[in-house]
Amino acid sequence: MKKRKLLIVDDQNGIRVLLVEVFNSEGYQTFQASNGKLALEIVRKEAPELVLLDMKIPGMDGLDILKHIKQINPAIKVIMMTAYGELDMIKEATDLGALMHFTKPFDIDELRIAVNAQFTAPSSSHGYAVGS
Repeated sequence: MKKRKLLIVDDQNGIRVLLVEVFNSEGYQTFQASNGKLALEIVRKEAPELVLLDMKIPGMDGLDILKHIKQINPAIKVIMMTAYGELDMIKEATDLGALMHFTKPFDIDELRIAVNAQFTAPSSSHGYAVGS
């Protein structure tokens, strides 16, 4: 079976290392990027199903990266991570297609459960039943 692909985008090495460890042990194929340029290269090359995206990244912020990800492939799911309670940015991220956000320091188990739920959810989140 093909491994599910997960991209972790955060400028903090410690967070990337922790998340890579957690999600590798969950059986995902993980990629990591410390900046937007690298993140978008990975999105184009590897087409991850899910991106864990930090809101505050030097150079290109999380909202810009999110816009670019959705332009490259609107089907990619994005969960935002933020160290700040910036509700306006979080709202904008949601408007741009982010599924949810976690405020740092987040509970790693909650994040793990949320990621696993996204991978097990059907790709159409509309929930229509087909047939009778």
